Amino acid sequence: MARKFTPKVLTANDLMEGDVIYLAADGSWVRDHAQAEFLEDETIAEMRMLVAQGQPEIAVGPYLADAKMGENGPEPIHFREAFRTRGPSNYFHGKQAETASQ
Repeated sequence: MARKFTPKVLTANDLMEGDVIYLAADGSWVRDHAQAEFLEDETIAEMRMLVAQGQPEIAVGPYLADAKMGENGPEPIHFREAFRTRGPSNYFHGKQAETASQ
């Protein structure tokens, strides 16, 4: 018996900046997990993966990550993905610095 498909978002790293990026419903790449397209259909998720794999000049290492729908959009389920939403951990910069200044 096949496993039930778990909703996902498509994520990768930006080729030029290395930052985590997510594929939005309009086909653009965004840096906010909550703006990612929430993929509830396995066939559509696989098609989105093909789109991402066809953009090596933008996205490095695309993959589908489990997600759940939250109040403000998709939210990560796994610790690794939640950690990636906060940006690099080697020093205080990027998303971490932006959050602290708000």
